Amino acid sequence: MSSPSPSKDDRPDWERDGRDWPHRAASRFVEAAGLRWHVQEFGEPDAPGLLLLHGTGAATHSWRGLAPLLAERFRVVAPDLPGHGFTDPLPPRRLSLPGMAEAVGDLVTGLGLNPRLAIGHSAGAAVLARMCLDRRIDPDLLVALNGALTPFPGVASFLFPGIARMLFLNPVTPKVFAWSADRAAVRRLIDGTGSRLDPQGLDLYRRLFTRPSHVSGALGMMANWDLPALARDLPRLETRTLLVVGGDDKAIKPDDSFALRERLRSARVELLRGLGHLAHEEAPEQVAEIILAEAEAIRAPAP
Repeated sequence: MSSPSPSKDDRPDWERDGRDWPHRAASRFVEAAGLRWHVQEFGEPDAPGLLLLHGTGAATHSWRGLAPLLAERFRVVAPDLPGHGFTDPLPPRRLSLPGMAEAVGDLVTGLGLNPRLAIGHSAGAAVLARMCLDRRIDPDLLVALNGALTPFPGVASFLFPGIARMLFLNPVTPKVFAWSADRAAVRRLIDGTGSRLDPQGLDLYRRLFTRPSHVSGALGMMANWDLPALARDLPRLETRTLLVVGGDDKAIKPDDSFALRERLRSARVELLRGLGHLAHEEAPEQVAEIILAEAEAIRAPAP
């Protein structure tokens, strides 16, 4: 079974929904992996490369505060993931964590990007970890911002993907969700992650959530995620890893990152007290400072 292809009216439209998109001048559309991608680029073309991947249900707007700060030292490339924002969805047969990693890898190759830093939020961090494990990228540093790198505990690891799969396969679900995505509902959803966003941030999420195709892309991503397989492979991850954790994250338990640190070869945790799952949107300056300091530490010669 597969979810039916969304109609054009179901998808976010660049001229309508993207009319005042954050950093619209940095946007362009490119073809790779059989998809048309929305990509934003910041910084000097000859600067060291940096790849940014947002999480489930988000898009490039998630980096509106952070990307320009990182662009002071890097060539920053931030795509909308397949099925999210203004990027085409993957066909169902490729809608998996390895399939997503392969598609992003083809995009990176097509853009001529050699990322020295790879930064992902939530599920975006899982895609980057898979890309590192599969040798699609070889960064000096992987940064997971409230990364979704381990399965839900206990029976939830089987229950939640199953529920998402049933919702994804029901063509009515994305439309019902989109119809009910008013400002108050979106605020409740964001508040439920432990984060507090400004009105612009809430409006951008609401704008996307009112498009059934974007909702379907988020559900499809969750429905086909195999985090247990990733968790089994993570001890092989050789990339230096920084786990940035919001202390108030209600979507992914902060304790999970501390437990994961013990299973990785080269990792440390940076705890951000008072911030939630969208810490990089709440406090982009603070997150940028941590990332740039870590990058500088890698470059510094050993004493």
